Amino acid sequence: QVHVVESGGGLVQAGGSLRLSCAASGRSFSSYSMGWFRQAPGKEREFVAAIGWDGIRIDYADSVKGRFTVSRDNAKNTVYLQMNSLKPEDTAVYYCAADTYLGRLRGGVADYWGQGTQVTVSS
Repeated sequence: QVHVVESGGGLVQAGGSLRLSCAASGRSFSSYSMGWFRQAPGKEREFVAAIGWDGIRIDYADSVKGRFTVSRDNAKNTVYLQMNSLKPEDTAVYYCAADTYLGRLRGGVADYWGQGTQVTVSS
């Protein structure tokens, strides 16, 4: 079992940057693919980025390509989401999730979810 906790959210001006962290517990962290999702008020949760257990396979939503970077440190049981050139439409609660299969994360499915961290981008 994997327990994940997000941190790093906050208020930032448009054009600014934030780095989210997702700390995971569990000895098998390095065998899980990890994903980031977000949900804005009144909207459905959407996929943002995912990274395979090996840190090599990576996938992004088109809306964040070139601006966001996902990475992981298996020694620290942590996955990161570096967000640059933030836009007001990036405002949402950001969730971290873990699953055995990267493809399932891309489809919005995961075995384990965090509680989320709020990101607010002001114009």
